[in-house]
Amino acid sequence: MTLEQIRALLPLIILVGAAVAIMLGLAVRRNHAFTVAVAVGSLAAAILSLALGPTVATPITPLLRLDGFSVFFSGLILAASLFVAVLSHGYWNRRRTVISEEFYILLLLAAAGSVTLTMAVHFASFFLGLEILSGSLYAMIAYERDRQAAVEAGIKYLVLAGGSSAVLLFGMALVYARTGTLDMAAAAAKLAGALDVLTLAGVAMILVGIGFKLALAPFHLWAADVYEGAPAPTAAYAATVSKGAIFALLVRLAAAMDIQSNPPFQATLAAAAVITMFAGNLLALRQSNLKRLLAYSSIAHMGYLLVAFLAAGTLGRTAVGFYLAAYIITTLGVFAVMIVLSGTERDADRLEDYIGLSRAHPLLAAVFAGMLLSLAGLPLTAGFVGKFYLLAAGVGAHLWVLVAALVISSTISLFYYLRFIAAAYAQPAAPPALPAAVAMPRLARLAIAVLVILLLWLGVYPAAVIRAIQEAVAIGR
Repeated sequence: MTLEQIRALLPLIILVGAAVAIMLGLAVRRNHAFTVAVAVGSLAAAILSLALGPTVATPITPLLRLDGFSVFFSGLILAASLFVAVLSHGYWNRRRTVISEEFYILLLLAAAGSVTLTMAVHFASFFLGLEILSGSLYAMIAYERDRQAAVEAGIKYLVLAGGSSAVLLFGMALVYARTGTLDMAAAAAKLAGALDVLTLAGVAMILVGIGFKLALAPFHLWAADVYEGAPAPTAAYAATVSKGAIFALLVRLAAAMDIQSNPPFQATLAAAAVITMFAGNLLALRQSNLKRLLAYSSIAHMGYLLVAFLAAGTLGRTAVGFYLAAYIITTLGVFAVMIVLSGTERDADRLEDYIGLSRAHPLLAAVFAGMLLSLAGLPLTAGFVGKFYLLAAGVGAHLWVLVAALVISSTISLFYYLRFIAAAYAQPAAPPALPAAVAMPRLARLAIAVLVILLLWLGVYPAAVIRAIQEAVAIGR
């Protein structure tokens, strides 16, 4: 390998090296603070290595490619992983009955799998990155092994994700049988737009496997139960990093194989987008559990992203990049408030946990409300600008049915977001019985402050970020 290729691989080398270092360190002595420091430091170093890496597109063996697209999405994934690691420190400190250090090993490995997905240009690296991510998530979901709900959620995710991986792998096998190659670009060149029954079945199975991972309707039924049973930091990770990495891979795969211009796939994905938007929002309407609400909300947001995905082109990819950034920031912000409020026995995921929050903790209530309003797409927030770009991409591609579905389903979402905001600003007769765990560590305060700044910055002055994304999403540069 050349020096440039090694520089391009540095983020993965740092993440895997840090996971091994923590593992070896735990064999000598357990120290939660030191483990968090290594995890946070390695994630920060991985982000820095991206900034200092090659400035031109660099192939790394036939399996991976570092270009502007992978740099942007890898940076987004690593930054989100860093926020989850920081917020996990106080959370696991309160759960003193749980041995917490191994959680950060799993988090780093999941981040490595996610980064691999953003760089993958070959079906082998695609599947390898996906399984590293999924294998780490199984354990992260069931990490509190003494809690029945966590183990149940882990088993559900294991069974369904394993089944979807099998479908995905069979689809790759069919594409290989037709083309004789696992390289995405080479396979697309051999097909040259002429898709026979074998190839149609293979690509369809790959899309079904990805649909399971993204919880697109009708493959969404696992999401709410898994989010509810998982520890709050794991649910935050699954809702943001996991979804972002897989959607980035979907965009690269579609660009290589020109999926959006194929009528059968375009019609199928358009129908899936409409069903996903309405299913996510309608199922969230009556939820009183915040984790389940965010699970259904994430389903709807993946449907929104499919509008820009089907629009394709530079505007479509820019809309996908910006909306994913806005979605990750906002969802992490909501989970950050939940993590801070969570106590020693359970997570603060019930509606009653937030009644009167503004009286007890006005700043947290303001952050909570701002993040939920951004998810709803109200002005002066990142979510508003993100939805504007989704609409612009849909209108530019004349996807009128999808645009109408996006507007109507977004309006429906206002109800369940405002329900939790109303609870936070309600004035109960008696002081709310909120957990006493609101003494936030300094790092958690800093993380929440940065998320708020990013939320407002992207909502008020998004031009600089949009220009950077436009340059980054030109795949191959």
